[in-house]
Amino acid sequence: MTGVRVLVGTRKGAFVLTADAKRADWRVAGPYFGGWEVYHVTGSPASPDRLYASQYSGWSGQLIQRSDDGGATWEPVGNAFGYAGEVGSHQWYDGSQRPWEFKRIWHLEPAGGDPDTVYAGAEDAAVFRSGDGGRTWQELPGLRQHESGPLWQPGAGGMCLHTIVLDPAGGGRILAAISAAGVFRNDDGGRTWRPRNKGLRSGSIPDQEAEVGHCVHRIARHPSRPDVLFMQKHWHVMRSDDAGDSWYQISGNLPSDFGFPIAVHAHEPDTVYVVPILSDTEHYPPGGQLQVWRSRAGGHEWEPLTAGLPQRDCYVNVLRDAMAVDGLDECGVYFGTTGGQVYASADAGEHFEPIVRDLPAVLSVEVQTLP
Repeated sequence: MTGVRVLVGTRKGAFVLTADAKRADWRVAGPYFGGWEVYHVTGSPASPDRLYASQYSGWSGQLIQRSDDGGATWEPVGNAFGYAGEVGSHQWYDGSQRPWEFKRIWHLEPAGGDPDTVYAGAEDAAVFRSGDGGRTWQELPGLRQHESGPLWQPGAGGMCLHTIVLDPAGGGRILAAISAAGVFRNDDGGRTWRPRNKGLRSGSIPDQEAEVGHCVHRIARHPSRPDVLFMQKHWHVMRSDDAGDSWYQISGNLPSDFGFPIAVHAHEPDTVYVVPILSDTEHYPPGGQLQVWRSRAGGHEWEPLTAGLPQRDCYVNVLRDAMAVDGLDECGVYFGTTGGQVYASADAGEHFEPIVRDLPAVLSVEVQTLP
């Protein structure tokens, strides 16, 4: 029977939530890797039971876990990312003598056509690729060796490569977003990268129109329109209609244009979701009211979605990887909070309910639609 699987990464392990197509009766499995930070858990579009998880500990470093049975069992498959030494502690210098320290993997992005091909976004900012299910990794070095690299600065969470967007048609285009450097695009399978930040404005850097230095929080797009991109930035919600060649602001009537996640409806390419928070220092909802805001006009007009969400005394945050949608006929919308709640809507955001409470702080939420 058709159903959904919600993959949740938290500060203290991973959880797998499952339900049938009604999305009313949820089963919770976990924690897996209890006590470890699980920055991201995701599934392969090519094989629904192939899952990947980024498992990190300040004591033990970085591991990649893989499951081939939908999360029932896991196997550690990769922990070296192509470099000698203890992962999480070594430092590697390129020809410019600029230090680069491998700290952790923030994001995993499986390729659409092959369950064994998966990309990884690292801190400090770098992108890796595995073609054998995560057992070995090779860096795509053109990004980290970009001439603008000395100008990159870490955001509050570190200099993380947190978003990887692959060509849904299986071509060679890759987009990557770095905090706080901006968006970079590759059109040749990973060799040559170019900044794609025209139109971004960042008051925190001396040149507000600089080619790099912009703090991008998250990028989303609908697979039917790969050139249309939506961005939640450090201040401002942005849109590009030309695959990132240029951006324009669509913050409109949002109560705050600061936030972290952004997601696109599974069947409506112009329906976009964000979760505003008050400011870059006050990481909680305006007025203590937890609200998802939805635009059905490609970001040009927004409406609040509040049914089932706390509207007083709520001071949680929703992090950049902690919002996702399912692919059922009535699109479901899901997000997790730093307070440990995972909320779900089975009607495109009209009504939410908590499907699990009291987890550790949620770092990531991904959703699989099951056959």
